[in-house]
Amino acid sequence: MVENKVEEVVKGSPADRAGVRPGDRLISINGRRIRDAIDLMFYSDSEYMEITVKRGKETVKLELQKTDDGPVGIRLAPVKVKTCRNRCIFCFVNQLPRGLRRSLYIKDEDFRMSFLYGNYITLTNLTAKDKKRIIQQHLSPLYISVHATDTEVRRRLLGNRNAPPIMNELTWLAEHRIRMHTQIVLCPGYNDGEHLRQTIQDLLKLYPYVQSIAVVPVGITRFVKTDIRPLTREEALNAIEVIKEFQRKMLRKYGDPVVLGSDELYIKANQPFPPLRYYGDFPQIENGVGMVPLFMAKAKRLKPLRKPPRRSYLVVTGVSFYPFLRECIKRLDLQDSVKLIDVDNQFFGETVTVTGLLSGRDIIRRASDVDDYEVLVLPDVTIKEADRMLIDDVTVDEISEILGKEVAIIESTPKGLLNLLEEKNENQRKDKTHRYHRVSCQA
Repeated sequence: MVENKVEEVVKGSPADRAGVRPGDRLISINGRRIRDAIDLMFYSDSEYMEITVKRGKETVKLELQKTDDGPVGIRLAPVKVKTCRNRCIFCFVNQLPRGLRRSLYIKDEDFRMSFLYGNYITLTNLTAKDKKRIIQQHLSPLYISVHATDTEVRRRLLGNRNAPPIMNELTWLAEHRIRMHTQIVLCPGYNDGEHLRQTIQDLLKLYPYVQSIAVVPVGITRFVKTDIRPLTREEALNAIEVIKEFQRKMLRKYGDPVVLGSDELYIKANQPFPPLRYYGDFPQIENGVGMVPLFMAKAKRLKPLRKPPRRSYLVVTGVSFYPFLRECIKRLDLQDSVKLIDVDNQFFGETVTVTGLLSGRDIIRRASDVDDYEVLVLPDVTIKEADRMLIDDVTVDEISEILGKEVAIIESTPKGLLNLLEEKNENQRKDKTHRYHRVSCQA
């Protein structure tokens, strides 16, 4: 894969007007070497640019003029992702069964993906060139899996005897003003208790460059091959007490809690979530930190539909989110037309309770036991959007065909469900009007 190859030029864009073509290799902009999409992003903000491209065997120089602050209109090939050298005892990829799509088995460990998309990295494969680039381009913030600041404990967790001391790496980043969002995957018997307290204490020494610390309970599937086990309720409660201890200190000192448990930790402990203001701008929401509280806060602001749904719906969710979605449906007064089912995860094992890891076969199994609904509703977090496929390669069309039901995909928000119901109501109204008009004309 050539990372500076032009895959697409937007029609009518500055790049299109300048003569850039798909298939060109983008060599430089204003003398700056272009290696990948990050370089393009950093060096394409000038009004006037001299661009050098390689077109076959020919080197072509082009002049590009921008009239506004918009993009130049070039999409480069995806980056060739640097992969992980670690063998973490809790690695979710290593817990996957065989036969799933190939992309699920990629263990990325690439600082560029961390900067661009918030992927978590361990900093165990950074080269001197990588570090130089991070500083030169100020690739900040980065998302970093710490797990433990004790070097021996961390090496055991990572399955990597050569992992460098993490505090040295984090301190170096902080000295160069690189901001970091960090996570601790909490593994009972390894990095909990006093190790958890020490890790948080060490990370807080680098505040404000360490901007957030997420404590996330380890996820275990039935395919796990190590001795790692899930947290008990008591262990989750103990972790929350440690988190609260540091939150109080940081709130007193800086007005910022910094340390947060993931939603799953509070659900495991059967404890209320912290106030919504604790989550700031939700920097780790994709890590499951603040997702449920934000969902419920948005649900409280919604008003019920003016007209009840005209059709009956069956909504699918995971076991851990079920009580929250049930409360939302009740609040919106949708119980008469919307049924809700929680799907236990037999594909990965019942310790996996999140909605995003539901398989097509488990949804089919559970939904086939339910009668009297017209539309099966799946949240978009269960679907790989490009090919409408679930994690076990079962497609949405296959689910529809097997169950003999219409399947609708919704945005995983309270408004997402209401939008679907309103859209279906409107479509039915238009269809009914059309049929009435056709009958009237025939009469």
